[in-house]
Amino acid sequence: MNTGRAGHTATLLADGTVLVAGGWRAGNTAEIYDPETKKFTPTGAMTTQRWWPTATLLKDGRVLVAGGLRIASAEIYDPSTGTFEPTGNMNAVRYGHAAKLIPNGQVLIAGGLFDTSSDLGLASAELYDPQRQTFTAIGNMTGSRSGHTATLLLDGSVLIAGGYTNPTSAELFRPE
Repeated sequence: MNTGRAGHTATLLADGTVLVAGGWRAGNTAEIYDPETKKFTPTGAMTTQRWWPTATLLKDGRVLVAGGLRIASAEIYDPSTGTFEPTGNMNAVRYGHAAKLIPNGQVLIAGGLFDTSSDLGLASAELYDPQRQTFTAIGNMTGSRSGHTATLLLDGSVLIAGGYTNPTSAELFRPE
């Protein structure tokens, strides 16, 4: 890579390249990895420096980059222009959260940590609507979670599993 990183994201884009964004010591930089040439090329800068955000490929090929250490904001990467644009704020500051694209095109964002002063995870969840560019709180999970996974199941529900604060538990999110 052109920039050393930790706590960054890597997202497979529709054209087979990979967006690598954010991370510790990386500032607000991002780059594209091309597996054919095996090279990294800088792309547009993020609007905010982010450590431990999530990055979710949307149905239209853009990428939602959300949260990070002490950050509630989010932005959209457009691979056709190589630029990032702000897209509003989540309802909570989140890092160590999980994000998953659901069948209706929205993104489920669940749990995470609020800050480094506490290891208690958040129980809250919200949905990002890319059409409206808004985040909507949808209530709480059964318990707080950070460092957990979110896996889309064949029936369209999302399995939320594990995490630092609830390592042996799991629950399902069923979109309406």
